[in-house]
Amino acid sequence: MNKIVSSGSMDYKHQKQMTDADIAFYHENGFFAVENGLSTDQINALCDDTVSICRGKYGKISGIDEFPDETLSDHEVIKKFLCIHFPHKGSKLMYEYLAQEAIKEVLTSVIGPDVKCMQSMLFMKASGKPGQAWHQDELYIPTRDRTLIGAWMALDDATIENGCLWVIPGSHKPGVLWPQEFTTNPEFDCSGESKFPYGDDEAIPLEVKAGTILFFNGYLLHRSLKNRAPEGTFRRVLVNHYMSASSLLPWKFKEETPFATLDFRDIVMIAGSDPYVYKGTEDVTAMHLRSTGEGGCGDGSKKSLEGN
Repeated sequence: MNKIVSSGSMDYKHQKQMTDADIAFYHENGFFAVENGLSTDQINALCDDTVSICRGKYGKISGIDEFPDETLSDHEVIKKFLCIHFPHKGSKLMYEYLAQEAIKEVLTSVIGPDVKCMQSMLFMKASGKPGQAWHQDELYIPTRDRTLIGAWMALDDATIENGCLWVIPGSHKPGVLWPQEFTTNPEFDCSGESKFPYGDDEAIPLEVKAGTILFFNGYLLHRSLKNRAPEGTFRRVLVNHYMSASSLLPWKFKEETPFATLDFRDIVMIAGSDPYVYKGTEDVTAMHLRSTGEGGCGDGSKKSLEGN
């Protein structure tokens, strides 16, 4: 592996109010960071809510037959998990944070006035837990207009040691979705790894303080590595995905629907108006566990809780 360079002098951390220069930075590099997007009180509330989710306070999570024992400490409980998808389907607080003010400010500046959200993910990533190999989010969540953006809310300081994000600046600009291959590298979970004509020496680490919100384009190549920090260290993150409400979202296949008109409607409007409001909305997704790969891939995610 080539040596990965430091972010050096690249100034990717900004304040909440977007400027023309900030917007230009995002379009050129494919990412943007807002420092102090979350207050200490907000971070603490989201961390407390994370414990409630992992203890089963908000109902069933697909992939979990039995929640951790009540006698376990909060630390012992959340370290059993890597990631829970769609936490906003169980937690009212996570639902509220889909439309967090700093997020709306950036998205309406970059995407436009009408913005919808279709996914949330809650990463705990305790010491020893794997990262995710190089990938592009748009490969998983397809839009019609390339407006997909992830908003990555750091609930802990994210460092190289505990598995911060790495990105390849500008890799979104060609608009190419690179193919993926299965990887058995224990550094990563069960997701695939993109194959692309860039070198690791073109990547930079995005080390940020808790409360920072990172935004990144759906075509931007990014990854995270295993948490190598000492036992008891977490890299908790709440990640939501957004896009223009004017674009169809052909995310889930329906046999009776022509592909060109597919439009996933399990969405939440966070700004502006919905041009497709006449279609109504659906409630088809639910909280489910992401497999860590520590118990093997391909058999669901139940093994993620074993022995950790």
